[in-house]
Amino acid sequence: MEHATFEPVPDRARAESGTVYLIGAGPGDPDLLTVRARYLIETADVILHDALVRETLVDCLPSSATVLDVGKRVDHKTPQEQINRLMEAHADDGDAVVRLKGGDPFVFGRGGEEAQYLAKRRIPFEIVPGISSATAAPGIAGIPLTHRKVSSRFTVITGHETPEKEESTLEWDALARHVGGGGTLVILMGVRTLDRNVRALQDNGLDGDTPVAVIQKASWETQHVVRASLESVVDRVEESEIGSPATVVIGDVIEVYDDIDRYLKEFEPA
Repeated sequence: MEHATFEPVPDRARAESGTVYLIGAGPGDPDLLTVRARYLIETADVILHDALVRETLVDCLPSSATVLDVGKRVDHKTPQEQINRLMEAHADDGDAVVRLKGGDPFVFGRGGEEAQYLAKRRIPFEIVPGISSATAAPGIAGIPLTHRKVSSRFTVITGHETPEKEESTLEWDALARHVGGGGTLVILMGVRTLDRNVRALQDNGLDGDTPVAVIQKASWETQHVVRASLESVVDRVEESEIGSPATVVIGDVIEVYDDIDRYLKEFEPA
């Protein structure tokens, strides 16, 4: 890889034949990969990456590996069954397989499902955590999720649940109380459902003046942050043409940004 390669790769960190590595790629920038992730990527035979892995990172994947795009985009979604079969087939062929996912594989990344699939078929695998956008996006944007004087807890939810579920497990009344009581709420994959989610919080009593930040593509060249109130955020996002992927943060901690903004250096993408 072109960014901060490590030589030589320790034997203990080399990708092994017939093993699948479920790796978190972090929020997108190659420099935010973990060291172990880099080692395994550099020594993999096959790399299956999703749509949230930034092109800059894809471009510097090793030429010695077979690289397959198995992303789930609006215009083309690779079926999960196909991804599962690819991991199985390549592992059965003796390849060292990296399944590279944006963020962390166990935070809304289907890593648990893929681990179950592999375990059921007795295919050895390893989990390599990544920096989840739930924490990385607010941090890069200068928004702490917790602060001793403001918030002592935060909750992370998905902006849209799988349609296969018979009913939602999100308790919006509890979430509204959580934020209203000083907690921070982080919504991943919530841009397309922002209007619905905002209405659910307001309908359950959350004040319309509550601060909201929407962070588009944290650590990418196209990173963009919109700050607004709960009452006005939907209109502001539409005006700014914010798109996916984006992280929504709701709570009083957003106001801490005003105290640090002047001296916070912008993140420089690789």
